Amino acid sequence: MGTNALEITDLHKRFDRPAVCGLTMAVRPGEFYALLGPNGAGKTTSLKMVAGLLRPDSGAISVFGHDALRDPVSAKRITAWVPDEPMIYDRLTPLEYLEFVAGLWAIDARLAHEEAHRLLDWLKLAPHAHERCEGFSRGMRQKVALAGALIHQPRLIILDEPLTGLDAASARQVKEVLKERVATGATVIMTTHILEVAERMAERIGVIAHGRLVAEGTLGELRTRAGKGQGTLEEVFLDIVSEETPQETAASKVGAA
Repeated sequence: MGTNALEITDLHKRFDRPAVCGLTMAVRPGEFYALLGPNGAGKTTSLKMVAGLLRPDSGAISVFGHDALRDPVSAKRITAWVPDEPMIYDRLTPLEYLEFVAGLWAIDARLAHEEAHRLLDWLKLAPHAHERCEGFSRGMRQKVALAGALIHQPRLIILDEPLTGLDAASARQVKEVLKERVATGATVIMTTHILEVAERMAERIGVIAHGRLVAEGTLGELRTRAGKGQGTLEEVFLDIVSEETPQETAASKVGAA
């Protein structure tokens, strides 16, 4: 059996209250995985720990076999993180920004230039390649941030609400790019409150409530779990989340023996 793209084991993180409580989950290589949950469920905190932006209180994280806590550099080299709020340098053009990020990854300048142009074409940003980012719309900024995350060709792509605030055309471009990356073997983990997107794009779906995984599986398996034979993901999600209370401790995994 091959190495999972991501393995999280008994992960805990507390701020003024518990945020992640014994989260355990695995994502397979080449999989599009949607992580869903109500506000405050622990989705972003969990993924920030995977990306190395937060240190867990306890637990283990493995990215393609690399221990992300003991050897964070190796894990980060093959991981991309795209937050819900695009973080780019406004005074740079998209091309300058991508070449700058590529330099941080020590990518050969010629290869970086070629990959930057390819990503800009892919995301329909080529006409704006030499304009400063400071005047860009939210959608354009999000696409620049996504291009920057993909410049080093990561094997694990983590996106936290990547479609928030995007118009229909920009959202479609981002979704197409993600699908193409999965088709080439990359693994995508995405949080979203747009459940129709998760329903259409995700191979498997995990549901977090109160900092732990409470259900996981394909849409069909989740329907069975919730007793909703032909229900939408929205109906299934709301049903599963409504069952959970903070006092429950045992995660329920769809399809588990």
